[in-house]
Amino acid sequence: MPMPLQRGTSGGGARVSDVLRDNSQMKDKTGDNTSTLRFPFAFFFTDKAADPYTSRNNKQRLMLLFVKTTLALIVLLALAGSFWWTISISTSSSSGHVYQRSHSYRRLQEQLVSDLLDIGDISVGPTRWKELEYCDVDSESYVPCFNVSESLDRFCGSREGCLVLPPVDYKVPLRWPTGKDVIWFRNVKITADEVLTSGSINKRMMMLDDDQVRTILDIGCGYGSFGAHLLSKHLLTMCIANYEASGSQVQLTLERGLPAMIASFVSKQLPYPSLSFDMLHCSSCGIDWDQKEGLFLVEIDRVLKPGGYFVWTSPLTNARSKEDVKRWNFVHDFAESICWTLLSQQDKTVVWKKTTKTKCYSSRKPGVGPSVCNKGHEAESPYYKPLQMCLHPEEVGEDAENWKATVIEYWSLLSPLIFSDHPKRPGDEDPSPPYNMLRNVLDMNAQFGGLNSALLEAKKTVWVMNVVPTAGPNHLPMILDRGFVGVLHDWCEAFPSYPRTYDLVHADNLLSLQTSQHRSSCSLLNIFTEIDRLLRPEGWVIIRDTAQLVETARALTTQLKWEARVIEVESSSEQRLLICQKPFTKRQSI
Repeated sequence: MPMPLQRGTSGGGARVSDVLRDNSQMKDKTGDNTSTLRFPFAFFFTDKAADPYTSRNNKQRLMLLFVKTTLALIVLLALAGSFWWTISISTSSSSGHVYQRSHSYRRLQEQLVSDLLDIGDISVGPTRWKELEYCDVDSESYVPCFNVSESLDRFCGSREGCLVLPPVDYKVPLRWPTGKDVIWFRNVKITADEVLTSGSINKRMMMLDDDQVRTILDIGCGYGSFGAHLLSKHLLTMCIANYEASGSQVQLTLERGLPAMIASFVSKQLPYPSLSFDMLHCSSCGIDWDQKEGLFLVEIDRVLKPGGYFVWTSPLTNARSKEDVKRWNFVHDFAESICWTLLSQQDKTVVWKKTTKTKCYSSRKPGVGPSVCNKGHEAESPYYKPLQMCLHPEEVGEDAENWKATVIEYWSLLSPLIFSDHPKRPGDEDPSPPYNMLRNVLDMNAQFGGLNSALLEAKKTVWVMNVVPTAGPNHLPMILDRGFVGVLHDWCEAFPSYPRTYDLVHADNLLSLQTSQHRSSCSLLNIFTEIDRLLRPEGWVIIRDTAQLVETARALTTQLKWEARVIEVESSSEQRLLICQKPFTKRQSI
């Protein structure tokens, strides 16, 4: 029995199949759930058409038979070629030629098998494959690439082929804005005492002009208090912190509906382009800025815009011991050497401002401070680059993209499902309307940040993590310059966030981008398993891509136990929408 596609585990709300069928603007399509083996030749022996939307008329049956016959002929020719090549190798008189030809043969054979698997995947369409098993209890807060030693930093290995379940006592977060101030602390494995003793945010913005600050990066973000405070001033703050197995700053911040992600200063540059932020904030963030000859401060300078602020709160600024005074003097003098001006020092908080005048760098005495980066440095593509001891004083541009019609289209599809029958669980009380069922949105291929812009224009109370895939053009500087939050990421690796952190995941033509890379170690199933890890129970997925890739994606959703529906948009004959919902499956208590 399919899971309900409305919020809540009971009630008479509409299912996705009921609501989408009645949408007069879209053409609903249903699929075939026949079980089949993931085998390259399986589609030759099925009685049903590969395309679930193909009419059963004689003409199309003949066309399908022709295609199957052609593919069978290709397989036979490949096998015949394989047999001939084997004989050719065995009769060759040169051992060197034998090795070269054998090596080439193996490569061709591997490519043939890969191509046949791809053909098989596409041909079986949305038929039901074997569902993935659930991960063990140790994976409830597992973050691939970060549950390892720090020496690996952001490097990722292969991911588990299983689905991460929430804890036994997990509850779906409260609706925004109630969820900003009230959270289920068992969702993030943290005690109430830890939150109450986490400190406050006083005197951080005392010297800053709000009009000058739009993009803010909070390092070592505590529990998101700084970001929550600035949200009242209509400033969106990105929080970063190291991975923590329990009591995670990042996990709790996301649970509150505020932007956050895992990031580290260990050895690699942060995944942001140069000149990205108006302000960087560090309140007892645990980073020793005097270490590595000031290299961490240079990384701050790289992502800080000209005229931007670095706000630092630390006991070191009021040093008394000889050693602490020496450390403070180093930070103070190094900041001056990279053309920062100390604006103010009050209690334990200091504020520096980065220069807007490039002549400051050329007027320094020889040997003072890092050199300016040469033109050969690709300042806007820091992904997996080592930290560099040089400065980037150039400017970045801004661009705009409008997705107004797309957001209206998405909301017209989701609203009847989300708000049907006033979704409420037994024993749970919802705040009085208006309330928002979506808060944390992940845009996996943000391009110019158009979805983010359109959601704000439509006055949706969401925030968007704009991800720019490393496989495509780097538009992240444009996104950040518009005042949005974003990051560079390789979707063949795990995203640096905890499980169950997003209400909605959106992917516009991401599948086309990823499949064009032809990376054998990165399958679509890996990407979809990662989406499932990041998605909250009862969360939504919207995928827009070519019809062929959307059909392949729908077949994968059966393995994830999602309920999915393909929608044909009349305005585009080549593209399809795939709308999915993840069920709320609880682990059984022992």
